[in-house]
Amino acid sequence: LAGLSMVATTFSSDTPNLVTDIVRRQGVAGNWVWWSFVLTGVLTVFFYARLWRRSGVLTDLEFYELRYSGKAAGFVRGFRSVYLGLFFNSMIMATVNLAACKIAAVLFGLDRWQTLLGVGLLNVIFATHAGLWGVLVIDMVQFFIKMTAVIAAAYFAVQLPQIGGLSGLVEKVSRLQGPGGINYLDILPDFTNHWDIAVAVFIMPIAIQWWAVWYPGAEPGGGSYIAQRMLASRSEKDALGAVLFFNIAHYVLRPWPWILVALSSLIIYPELSDIQRAFPHLDPSLIGHDIAFPAMLKFLPVGFIGLMVGGLIAANSSTILTHLNWGASYLVHDLYRRFIKKDADERHYVRAGRLVTVGLFLFSSSLVFFLDTAKDAFDIILQVGAGTGLLYLVRWFWWRVNAWAEVAAMVSSFFVSIALLVGRKYGVDLSTHAALLVTIGVTTVCWVATAFLGPVTDQATLVAFYKKVRPFGPGWTRIREAAGITADEARTTRENIPLALVGWMSGSVLIWSSLFTVGNFLYGRMEYALGLLGVCLLSGAVLIWVINRLWSSPSMRSGAAG
Repeated sequence: LAGLSMVATTFSSDTPNLVTDIVRRQGVAGNWVWWSFVLTGVLTVFFYARLWRRSGVLTDLEFYELRYSGKAAGFVRGFRSVYLGLFFNSMIMATVNLAACKIAAVLFGLDRWQTLLGVGLLNVIFATHAGLWGVLVIDMVQFFIKMTAVIAAAYFAVQLPQIGGLSGLVEKVSRLQGPGGINYLDILPDFTNHWDIAVAVFIMPIAIQWWAVWYPGAEPGGGSYIAQRMLASRSEKDALGAVLFFNIAHYVLRPWPWILVALSSLIIYPELSDIQRAFPHLDPSLIGHDIAFPAMLKFLPVGFIGLMVGGLIAANSSTILTHLNWGASYLVHDLYRRFIKKDADERHYVRAGRLVTVGLFLFSSSLVFFLDTAKDAFDIILQVGAGTGLLYLVRWFWWRVNAWAEVAAMVSSFFVSIALLVGRKYGVDLSTHAALLVTIGVTTVCWVATAFLGPVTDQATLVAFYKKVRPFGPGWTRIREAAGITADEARTTRENIPLALVGWMSGSVLIWSSLFTVGNFLYGRMEYALGLLGVCLLSGAVLIWVINRLWSSPSMRSGAAG
């Protein structure tokens, strides 16, 4: 249930629009901007899921006062509850509702405010009464509705006479030349003739972005609603299994129906002007490559349009409900209850949560009017989160990381991103990957310097954290010795780092090879598909062996028993 909820949450109404936007601008290979996060997700499975479960916190922001000490720990918890729960969270909801507005404008001719009113009434009423358990259950139902709807959309798109089935789609799209001369169908970019494009869409994401950038649902080290679901799991084993299922379903089951619709749209609507002519009533400010996905829905048979509308409502609701619940828990539990009103009864905090839920939706809805396309919004979120990812990986394995290092990372990444956005307005226009590198470099220097030069976390806090969570590796040797725990005693947790590394790599290879097996099968490239299927089966066998070894350890059995 937790794993399905993670998948449903990341399958929002803007996701098909985003993938369509990427494919039309950069080809299928452009999706490496999010396929690279496979490394982040599988890393969480084998190194972080059990640590989160052992921490025993209710929200991931409670971690700060468990891991750090003094006023700085409380400040980080409160600051991050506003930074993520209000601003970052609202930005994500705004991108989701922007997609809903574009879809409703194409299918029903609704204005932005009319769409926002409709989705607001639906989601806010449910979120204020259901809580996390209700969100988890509805996510499970919505996932199957959404998958059925997008598969139907892909099927009817490729069956159009202008497309001519899968073989016709591949033949016609292969004759098209994309921006910069790219081949839209390439799963990997062309490293021989388009090096600059290859750097932007493949090398940067696979070499740097996956560990350096914080993005909701693909957080280095876990966090946000992924941590929320892990913390709600019954045991370490359940948490690990939920995250593993999420990553397989997220990257293997979902992308190709969206990609097929996006590729079909290149034939039906080669230029944005073609979309404008097909839908003359559309607000020109809504026209972008991301609107090609809802524009393709007009070719669905009448009955399937109803299914698609239901699927898109489900997609919107599952994400908005999770973000409303997540943001309200941050702002009420980690800010209001912790720092402002500490001694009220539970009914008071429930009422506060409902008011915050309404406020979050209203604030995020106002941001919808300032956004243009799904890809541009995605790039902004990546930019603001750039440089903080490495800290979230390292803080579990190095005692020296302190609370002020977290503040330095968040503040520096935010202000560098703002400076770059302002510079763009005045003609200083760096490419997306160059801007990411600048933000990552400045942010990393700031937080590492703060870790070495800033106040050290109180030793008693570090010892208590170590005893409870039992982080492994040499970064905690000093604290382990201060806790009076010998190396032999520490090894009783049976943390097998080499085995976990094998699991990480085999899991990543399994997901990518499965993804590309499906893609090559759809392209009709059976030799490639069979070769990749062999890689998939081999990596899957290794992964099963690793999981069986890890789950048979005493720590995992005791976790399951607890």
